[in-house]
Amino acid sequence: MNEFTTWDILRNLLLATRWTIVLSLATFVFGGIVGLILLFMRTGKSRVLRNVAWGYIEVLQGTPLLMQLFLAFFGLALFGLNVPPWLAAGLALTLWTSAFLAEIWRGCVEAIAKGQWEASASLGMGYVQQMRWVVLPQAFKIAIPPTVGFSVQIVKGTAVTSIIGFVELLKAGTIVTNATFQPFVVYGFVALIYFALCYPLSMSSQVLERKLNVAHRNH
Repeated sequence: MNEFTTWDILRNLLLATRWTIVLSLATFVFGGIVGLILLFMRTGKSRVLRNVAWGYIEVLQGTPLLMQLFLAFFGLALFGLNVPPWLAAGLALTLWTSAFLAEIWRGCVEAIAKGQWEASASLGMGYVQQMRWVVLPQAFKIAIPPTVGFSVQIVKGTAVTSIIGFVELLKAGTIVTNATFQPFVVYGFVALIYFALCYPLSMSSQVLERKLNVAHRNH
């Protein structure tokens, strides 16, 4: 019988943590890109695009992430597409993230005073120019704290991908537990690693929010 040291357990979990970090970063980047597109659709002048974006966001926010993972992994297979776990995990998390980021950013855009829109319109700017040069630079300053805060949810959301076989931190914890029969030690390390990943992001969000509130009061 193989003897596993504490270092063996921790080393294997840290190796799997790399995939949690990679998946979180990829999800945040691609989800942000899709979310930005949704933001333009959601706040634009086209009623059709607004309704499409609204429907997309409502469906993604109103259904469990676990179900979305199953649909990405097993649903596409019904059409003859062989979807590896990492691709299904990335796709589902990206779509899920984009829906939430789009709504976070929409709230920040709507927080910008209407006078900013009117002033930029009086200069002959179209909608895209207004967003690019006037509204988004101001809105994104407001959006930084909640966006950073939501990144914590992305990191924790990667744990759900273990259900479709993607070997991230939680899945590795299950594998190591089955090999070592030391669930308390293994999952204790898993919890500590998640805390180490999420706590700095959570604190950064709070610090940024306080700085933003101070800046607003000074103005």
